[in-house]
Amino acid sequence: MYPTPRHVGLVNWVGLWTLYAKEVHRFIKVAGQTVLAPIITTLLFLLIFQLALGESRGPVGGVPFEVFLAPGLVMMAVTQNAFQNASSSLLISKIQGNIVDLLMPPLSAAEMLIAFCGAAITRGFAVAICVLIAMSLFVDLPFASIGWAVLFVFLMSLMMGLLGVLTGLWADKFDHMAFITNFIITPLAFLSGTFYSIERLPDLAQAIAHVNPFFYAIDGFRHAIVGQGDTSMLLGATVLLGINAVLAVWAFVLVRRGYNLKA
Repeated sequence: MYPTPRHVGLVNWVGLWTLYAKEVHRFIKVAGQTVLAPIITTLLFLLIFQLALGESRGPVGGVPFEVFLAPGLVMMAVTQNAFQNASSSLLISKIQGNIVDLLMPPLSAAEMLIAFCGAAITRGFAVAICVLIAMSLFVDLPFASIGWAVLFVFLMSLMMGLLGVLTGLWADKFDHMAFITNFIITPLAFLSGTFYSIERLPDLAQAIAHVNPFFYAIDGFRHAIVGQGDTSMLLGATVLLGINAVLAVWAFVLVRRGYNLKA
């Protein structure tokens, strides 16, 4: 008797969930590196700034400096971890030669993209929640709007997940991924108002900051946490939605073509 072929249907929900669960399990298995390390790093940033500046650093826009700083540090941790989750998974699979395990199952490009980005978003939220809980022990965060805060973590994690997929497709070795991290992501994160308000910058520097998508994510999240920011949360969310749409189409086209995946 021959086995009966399994009907997958319009969406391969089992395959999508399996890939998503595998990616989530991958970062949970090493939670010391993927969740605990960002907590320690972020708290060290907060401690260093507090020790270095102390009482000499006045409030920013009427908000105590440590309260102003905390949301930016949280979003910076989200940025790095969501990107690493998607990019490292694809790159490691290519280097180890088991990328075929991803290409052989009946998974569409959209299903693969949703699974990878979904796992990146999950890691982003896990890091955000854990870091916020740890920071709340040292900083009195007002949490002005939980809904907006959740939205900005989601949008930023999605953007970095998509960027991670694109990087994982393009990269052939870890040096390529390090190049994107060191020369694109880190500078954009540091120059996006993480440690300062862009209102203090000259006009030209402010104009440059407003074309940095990381600025809208960090400022929007800060606005949602402390109740004020350099721009409106609606504008920030709209910009991030537009960028995510472009990145999603780009990543979908490349995954469907099997760019740098098939020999």
